[in-house]
Parts: sequence; C-alpha cells; structure tokens
Amino acid sequence: MNTITIRRLRRRESAQFLTESGYPLAATTLAKLACIGGGPVFDSFGKIPLYEPEDLLKWARARSSGKRISTSDTGAPAPAAV
Repeated sequence: MNTITIRRLRRRESAQFLTESGYPLAATTLAKLACIGGGPVFDSFGKIPLYEPEDLLKWARARSSGKRISTSDTGAPAPAAV
C-alpha cells in the first residue's frame, strides 16, 4: 500500500515558513485573514488550522508584485501596442 505524506503546518509554523521563503508575514496576519478572507487555503483539524507549504507559496507568489525596475513600476506587463 502506497502512503502519501503531506506536511501540514500550524499557523505559527506557516508564518515562519513563509518568512524563511522570503515572504515576511506574522502568524497574527494569517489568523486575521482566516477570519476576514483573502488568506491562503487551509484545512482544520478540530479547531487547529493546518496549511500545506505548497498552498502557502502559491498564495504568497500571487500577492507578490513580481520583479520591478523602480518603485513606480507595478511589475505588471506593459499593455500591448495597438
């Protein structure tokens, strides 16, 4: 029988994981986003929220502006010329 192990992180571990991955974020921010929406997806084990590292990185990358050349650069691709 094949078993698949998916590492799930508690909120504090998730914030640490994101911070170490270059996306500084506090556990309290994850808690607030879990209440109001807009945060990464999570499962619950009883009252304990559990996050998967892949979901955390996917969410953080989606929030990132991308590479920019100046502070006025939005990081979005330039509109196509007509």
